[in-house]
Amino acid sequence: MDDPVRRLTHDEARFYHEHGWVHVPALVDSRIVKTLATKAAELHRPTGTVSVAAVAKAFGQNRGLAAIDEDFAAAVYSPTMAGNASQLLPGRPQVRLQIDNLLVKEPADGVHGATTYHQDFPWMPMDRSSMLTVWLALTDIPATMGSLRFYDRSHIYGVLGRSFARPDDDALTQHPWLAGLELSPALDLRAGDATIHSALTIHGAAVNEHDTPRLSYAWTYFDAQTKYTGAPFAQADGLGLTVNEVFDHPCFPLIPAS
Repeated sequence: MDDPVRRLTHDEARFYHEHGWVHVPALVDSRIVKTLATKAAELHRPTGTVSVAAVAKAFGQNRGLAAIDEDFAAAVYSPTMAGNASQLLPGRPQVRLQIDNLLVKEPADGVHGATTYHQDFPWMPMDRSSMLTVWLALTDIPATMGSLRFYDRSHIYGVLGRSFARPDDDALTQHPWLAGLELSPALDLRAGDATIHSALTIHGAAVNEHDTPRLSYAWTYFDAQTKYTGAPFAQADGLGLTVNEVFDHPCFPLIPAS
């Protein structure tokens, strides 16, 4: 099929570089998004229980769909999207896929609560933070359903440590000064809209106040010249990666850009 992703505008790229995040309306073609939403609803199964893991309390995940489903792959492996990502990362590098996730946030009276404010990078076994995540709304997601919010320009402060590591210990608890930064608006997203954020940008989400699940799909790109540090990380452990070498492995494919 034709590439379903549009190119970022100059203003969108400029906003991302300045703020560490950007709202991108109608990033992905509505036809493929409708297909993804249907498949997501079929894949989604509420657990009925609350996991002790902090991430599992915030949202459910179904990883690696792009590797097995051509419709999910269409956006993730999009040459246009890879070009967009390269434009947003320092030096316009070639990019690799780090992970892709179907993210499901149940209603507040179900199994999921708010998403703790955090940075993505501190958990990664990478030698540089040249990384970003695309977060795509598969259905209309009003702010009251738990769209992402960002501490504006928080990416300029570098690596601020891990959240989810201890109970009630998010980025704001560790760094109260972050509360002095502007919090991005609560966004009402239409199906096909996306937000893109740096792996250093502090972000989180409120509870889902609706009676239906929030369905979103997210994927992360990183600089293809990033080197493996050997730090423990479930996705990379046991793959035979070499410390101080690039992530040359099918689990981290290169994404050609246009």
